[in-house]
Amino acid sequence: MSLALEELLSLPGLEVMAVRAGARNLQRTVRWSYVAENEGIAEWVMGGELVFVTGINHPRGEANLLSLVEDGDAVGIAGLVILTGDSYIQRIPQRVIDRAEQLGLPLIEQPYALKMVVVTHLIGTALVQMGQARRSRHDILGQLLTGDYPSLAIARQRAAHLQLPLDQPQRVVALRLSAVEAMFQRHGPEQGERLWQQARQAVEDHLDAWCRRQPGAMSALLPGDLFILLLPEQPDLREALARLHRQLAGPAGEMQLFMGLSSTAHDCAHYRQALNEARQALDVAHNLRPATGLCDFSELGVLRLLQGIGDRTVIDAFVAQTLGPLIETGRKHPHALLHTLDALLVENGNGQRAAQRLGLHRNTVNQRMQRIEQLSGLSLEDPLFRMNAAVALLIWRMSETNNKE
Repeated sequence: MSLALEELLSLPGLEVMAVRAGARNLQRTVRWSYVAENEGIAEWVMGGELVFVTGINHPRGEANLLSLVEDGDAVGIAGLVILTGDSYIQRIPQRVIDRAEQLGLPLIEQPYALKMVVVTHLIGTALVQMGQARRSRHDILGQLLTGDYPSLAIARQRAAHLQLPLDQPQRVVALRLSAVEAMFQRHGPEQGERLWQQARQAVEDHLDAWCRRQPGAMSALLPGDLFILLLPEQPDLREALARLHRQLAGPAGEMQLFMGLSSTAHDCAHYRQALNEARQALDVAHNLRPATGLCDFSELGVLRLLQGIGDRTVIDAFVAQTLGPLIETGRKHPHALLHTLDALLVENGNGQRAAQRLGLHRNTVNQRMQRIEQLSGLSLEDPLFRMNAAVALLIWRMSETNNKE
């Protein structure tokens, strides 16, 4: 994992550095530190730096500091540190603090009494140590995921030393950026490579920050630019991954990102099998392109057949023909009949249990059952209709982003 700004600020010796704005984004990853001596910083940074402003070699009035805040936000620095004291910058103007807060740019005040040589040494050392720890974590997780280890017992010992939480059931998520070839064709090799590396790093940083907020979560990067998450089992995991997919749209830039979710691996000895499942689900997600970006291995039985259909319009037409009559666009809850049909199929046609699942009165479900049969022209007792509806609902759930009232 990378070094987050909040971790950096907690290093012994940096306690006097105070956050003045942008505290909500202290999870940002710090790639390196940079002392700004020029009037502007836009052309001197690449993103992810913690930029220090001293005012020693260039006057730093309010207008210039505001410009640095704007530039820093535009290029994606991790944060801006302004040194204050009696000699150069006496204080940070309130307008600068307000603008940084508005943009969400972490703005930190450092007293001149805290020597820059001490600060840069502490930060540089921490970044090197964190980089080494991260490489070790990726190495051991990569071995467990691929099964390429000399001894499982040694792998367990190394994982314990690195404090990796392997003593709980985990699900593996495989993520990969898509449409890379099209991006290179649009921009050419030089610009395409720059955009690709930028997006790859942004996605990796976002995943690291996301994992820091998820207890027990781990991340790794495998050869072939395959991003891996290991996540503890939780009831709302699919919803959390759907939200993550939406959040990754920005870092992915021009490219798309798809995810495959494995079944539960109850022990690290089963990580290899879980990775294989996640990759199979990822292949299906890439071909069917669900709106949530996610495919679950548990759904692969039918979906593997569907991905063999090269023309997506054939699949869409099947869903429209099967479920279209049940979507009541003029009503407050246009998908109510679809949710009812889904619950009935899950409960094997038992209306009472379907009502309990939906939190509705049995009479309401009975009325909806009658309406489903009326609009579809088919009986819920018809096994062919139930089979078609189950497949169509599976595709619909993958394709719709707002199908829950």
